Amino acid sequence: MLFKKANKSIELIDKFLNCVDQSLLLFKEGVKNYLYNNTENFNNDILQLANNEIESDKLRREIEQTLYVQSLMPQLRGDIMRLLEEMDNLIDQSKKNLFQFEVETPLIPAELIQDFVRLTQISVSAAESVIPAAKSYFTEPINVNEKIHRVYFYEKETDLLADIIRRKIFREMKDLRLSEKFHLRYFTLHIENISDTAEKVADLLSIMAIKRIV
Repeated sequence: MLFKKANKSIELIDKFLNCVDQSLLLFKEGVKNYLYNNTENFNNDILQLANNEIESDKLRREIEQTLYVQSLMPQLRGDIMRLLEEMDNLIDQSKKNLFQFEVETPLIPAELIQDFVRLTQISVSAAESVIPAAKSYFTEPINVNEKIHRVYFYEKETDLLADIIRRKIFREMKDLRLSEKFHLRYFTLHIENISDTAEKVADLLSIMAIKRIV
């Protein structure tokens, strides 16, 4: 491994990435619990996500301090911190989006529940696929591009399903008021943004991997 002298930093980064992974799982379960009116579980998901955000911020500060104080990986330090910042955005979006469900309590028609569950699953899958790619960057950078192709696949699938849902809302659901349709579109975009952020991380990882290989 290239970073033999940076074991502590790699261990902290691994913990950080696991925190991202757990946050994505909580978001996915949180949306599902909201849709099926599992209020207690939904509130617990929000609480755990908030705690994860605190933990991830703590880990990021510790990683940054370790990298700079010990002068580890100076040529890659900036890229690594930017990667962690982009990954942290996945946690921030997950928490904010779940809080929006709690605050605005959107009314999701029964015929859209399965669509929203599926949309959440696919969007989160895009973000989850970033994590093994990020871990590969520190161990086998040559395998990064092989892993991130899943991110792009799920991101495109998310866009396709989101468009189907929006068409259904605006063209088929005649009983909904326009304000209700806008509200549903708004939450469709919230979920869709998770995969969009994952795509940005994948683009960054691809460039970082090339810089490590050449």
